[in-house]
Order: sequence, then structure tokens, then C-alpha cells
Amino acid sequence: MTVIPMFPLRSVHFPHTPLPLRVFEPRYLRMIGKLLDEEAPRFGVVLIERGHEVGGGDRRSRVGTIARLVSVSAGADALLAIAVGTDRFTVDEWLDDEPFPRAEVTSLPELDWSDELIPLRAEAEAIVRRTLAHAPEAQWDAETELSDDPVAAAWQLAAIAPLGEYDRYALLQSTTVGALLRQIIDLTLDAELLWSDE
Repeated sequence: MTVIPMFPLRSVHFPHTPLPLRVFEPRYLRMIGKLLDEEAPRFGVVLIERGHEVGGGDRRSRVGTIARLVSVSAGADALLAIAVGTDRFTVDEWLDDEPFPRAEVTSLPELDWSDELIPLRAEAEAIVRRTLAHAPEAQWDAETELSDDPVAAAWQLAAIAPLGEYDRYALLQSTTVGALLRQIIDLTLDAELLWSDE
């Protein structure tokens, strides 16, 4: 088990995807300050299942993603930070939230790729891009580039798929690339049906 700083959010963060953060709450400003002193600054991101990002008192998910801090700059009223997702983990135990949230975590194994999944990955990408092109208020562009690494690209597809946070959390818990791609297809098709019925 490893103890790491934690940044609970109202959104799921996936491996191999960027995470822009606007940091203004004092405890997270302290956390970023401490991270900037480290050679390899990283922190955990978990979904807030119930409650708010500011002030604490929230209920947090058990599976999350390690984020590597890439850059920090000063904005007018907050720090603007960019991080990139790396590995997934499970939370073993939450520690005291002072001076900032921390938890004991255990890393989850990387997912293994098989070339037999190439057709499934192509189908998932086609469905996600088609749905993004018609999704109301989509956060990502249908032409978003994906990694050449197939496992990274599968996680990036999960990130750009126009889904709600609980569906995204289900994807984050995938135990194989095949299961991840099949869930991306099923959940995205379900979302597309909902929009077409509106």
C-alpha cells in the first residue's frame, strides 16, 4: 500500500487522458505546493459519489486514477494545473483530510492488449465518434486524436465517450480491454438512443 494525496472530483478521470484543474480551495493549494517540491509529483483522483468538491463531507468512490502533475501556472484567482492520468488504484483506507485529503491505495494491474481486439476497438471508436458528432453539449470533439498505443487509446475512448459519470465509473472499473471496449459500445449506444428519443 502507498499513501498519496487525493483530489476527489465530481467527474471520473481515466488513465492516459489530460486533467485540467482550477485550484482555489486552501487545502488543495497546500497539496499542489507540496507536490511541486517532489521529483515525480502525483496524486489520486476519485469520483465524488455524493456531496460537493468544496468543503469536504463527501462520499468518494473506491477506484480511482493516479494523475501525474505536468504544469502549474497562476491565474487571476486560482492556480491552473494540468495533470495526466497514469495507473488505476483502489482506496484501502482514507486518512485525515488535514492538511489535504490522503489515502492508502493499492495499484491495479495494467490491462493487457491482444490484436484479436482490433475489430472491437475499431467498432467502439466508430460508435463513439459518430455519437460525439451528434451529442448535445459534448465535451470532446468527434475528431479528437487518440494514442497509437492500443490500451491508452481504449482508455481515451472511454474518456471522450459522451456518457454520465456513473457510466464512466463503470468503465473505469473494467478488468480487461475487451470488457472495457464492449461496455463503451453498449453504454454509448444506450446514450445515443436516449438522445434520439428526445
